[in-house]
Amino acid sequence: MTKERLIFLPGTLCNELLWTEQIDQLSDIAEIHVGDLTNDDSIQEMAKSILEEAPEKFSLAGLSMGGIVALELIHQAPERVKKLALLDTNPHPPKSEQIKGWNQFIQMAKDGKYMDVTDQYLLPSLIHPERHKDLKLIHTIRQMAEDVGPEAMIRQMKALMSRPDVLKQHLHQIKCPTLVLLGRQDALCSLEMHEYLNSNIANAMLTIIEDCGHLSTLEKPAETASALRNWLLC
Repeated sequence: MTKERLIFLPGTLCNELLWTEQIDQLSDIAEIHVGDLTNDDSIQEMAKSILEEAPEKFSLAGLSMGGIVALELIHQAPERVKKLALLDTNPHPPKSEQIKGWNQFIQMAKDGKYMDVTDQYLLPSLIHPERHKDLKLIHTIRQMAEDVGPEAMIRQMKALMSRPDVLKQHLHQIKCPTLVLLGRQDALCSLEMHEYLNSNIANAMLTIIEDCGHLSTLEKPAETASALRNWLLC
């Protein structure tokens, strides 16, 4: 059996560690590459950079900011994406309070308080409340933030602040099989956002992971891998 070409796109302050379990569980049916979203300061340029390195045809899965980049990528080159998966993704333009928070994070990084962004502001809302004492999970999240570093975080914050609006007509143009997945207790990207995606993408399937926050691939790795397997094989 020919393996599916699959690209994973990580979220803000995340890298390949976000997808460790899924890479392991899906490597029998997919040739997997994790895209690098640390070098550009706009969503459009991130998508363009991924396309420049991608195979001619491929399947694409993104979580959070990675999902936003995935939507822009399929907008730029719809004919190249065979299947699309959007995990814990906000399709709406940023709100003023989000932009204020991201500017605060940028200033903290410039002031030498980079890791405080994760420890004090992100971690409490990233994961299910019952996982706040999961030291292994927290170590992984902190390790990703350390690996990404403050300069790349500033670029990512700027990209999020200027991200394109995903209009309904944009979503209506997506024709490939699409998985829309979220953790039930995702405090950052609501069920309403995913129902919006699901109802405006023609060939979409909504999957809700129970007892799970924003980082579904890390919090419920087996369930998320299973949903991705079903999507790839559909």
